[in-house]
Amino acid sequence: MTVQTQKNGYRCIIVDDEALGRELVEMHLAQFAEFELVATCSSAIEAHQLLQSESVDLLFLDIEMPVLKGTDFYQNLANKPYVIFTTAYRDYAIEGFELDAVDYLLKPIVFSRFFKAIEKFKQRIAKTHHAEPSLATQQTPNAMFVRENRKQVRIVFDNVLYVEGLKDYIKIFLHDGSHIIKSSMSAFESQLPENFARVHRSFIVNLDHISAYAHQYLELGEIEIPIGDQYREHLKSKLG
Repeated sequence: MTVQTQKNGYRCIIVDDEALGRELVEMHLAQFAEFELVATCSSAIEAHQLLQSESVDLLFLDIEMPVLKGTDFYQNLANKPYVIFTTAYRDYAIEGFELDAVDYLLKPIVFSRFFKAIEKFKQRIAKTHHAEPSLATQQTPNAMFVRENRKQVRIVFDNVLYVEGLKDYIKIFLHDGSHIIKSSMSAFESQLPENFARVHRSFIVNLDHISAYAHQYLELGEIEIPIGDQYREHLKSKLG
């Protein structure tokens, strides 16, 4: 598996057991500035491991791979990114589209056909965003809805311990799990109630769960969060 750090945009991974297949998709994808290649994986198993820690918008997924077929892998994902299947076999087309694939590309993939698939993905994204209700209509006094992958997830404020910034994404830590969504820290902070406070450039905490604090850090039970110099006085004022 090759993990890359690149420009911001739609986050993608390429999954193909053949190096030439990965390289061709990567070469085509490089022509689109708004797409960020997060990683290339040589198996569905590698891709599954990556998706445990990375939020991805689009998979370029080969079908015929050793150990686990791409279609079987995708069908069993709990949180499914959009997918464009790539394969040398026409026989899988129906199966691919039954899984609501954005597109189905036959190898060797020519750029004109790849371009068409990318346009289909953008159209799918545009339709999805247009259909989503506004945040104001989704929000309730004790909760809010956030978009994670392809669904709206309800976040109960009392269940949030803290929030960590990860570039263009944030990770929301709950008592019983976590969620990664695409948002800036400032935008997400503006949606939170008064019992939340920014305590560091990369951290927002639920003040109700603070068990102790010192000059440079605070504790949420056994979790230690740093306090940034520019946020220290504001935090003290909120804690009284």
